[in-house]
Amino acid sequence: MLGILSGGVYALMASGLTLIFGVLDIINIAQGILVILGAYLSYWLEQQFHVDLFVGLLFTMPIMFVVGVVTEWLFIRRLTWDRLTLSILATYGLALVIEGTLIFFFGSTNVILKAWYVDASVNVGGFYLPYIYIFGFLLAVVLLTSLYLLVYRTTFGRCLRASMQNRTAASLIGVHVERVQSITFGIGMSLAAAGGMAYGATSAFNASSSYDLISRLLVIIVLGGMGSLQGALFASLAMLIIGDITALVWSPVWSSTVFFILLVVLLLFRPQGIFGRLEGRKQ
Repeated sequence: MLGILSGGVYALMASGLTLIFGVLDIINIAQGILVILGAYLSYWLEQQFHVDLFVGLLFTMPIMFVVGVVTEWLFIRRLTWDRLTLSILATYGLALVIEGTLIFFFGSTNVILKAWYVDASVNVGGFYLPYIYIFGFLLAVVLLTSLYLLVYRTTFGRCLRASMQNRTAASLIGVHVERVQSITFGIGMSLAAAGGMAYGATSAFNASSSYDLISRLLVIIVLGGMGSLQGALFASLAMLIIGDITALVWSPVWSSTVFFILLVVLLLFRPQGIFGRLEGRKQ
């Protein structure tokens, strides 16, 4: 049960990463530290102003959205040659700057977000489930549903999907591709803020936690299929459920290893991932 609830939170964090790849054709290595940044913003609001964690999202998500738009305009848009490779270097450099800034202001000691629902639990069918896992899962459902409606039920969503399929053709039919890319990067960062709050309330974290986190998020989008939102959701649930089952019937030591082994086996037969497409994207 916890695997399913946690999987929703990981899907929320991975959705921003896969959305950015699908539209901008870049791998945002900084997504892990952006999640941690979102967690620290929630922590700062709670500590300094006693703002509830979920209420704090009304502040942190817009802030991260604006930061994302500015970041795309300042750094990502300038990558015109060998975009995919240079994006890894550029976002890795961005991640190091953010990590150093967080260590300077918050130190390297582990922290965890606090609220009444973080420590309280409810009995569901004989299992005691922490409220924060339930609330975090519901948050993921609401935001991912909103993202789905945005992508598939709005004019902006049609422009976004056109940009994902073929940027050149999209620009020829009147889509402002650069504006779509900026907004998409902002959406990816705002989702990181929401995911960071849920992650920080369920796990102790510091600035260095981003390394383990980004490795998990990259595995999720590779397994699900690069650029596939439904793939990110499926892979997130699979990763956490497989880990929980392995820890229960075998050993917690092998909970992550078994998933990575299954990932390697799957990619040998389906290198594009479960929901991905094998052919390269046309420009």
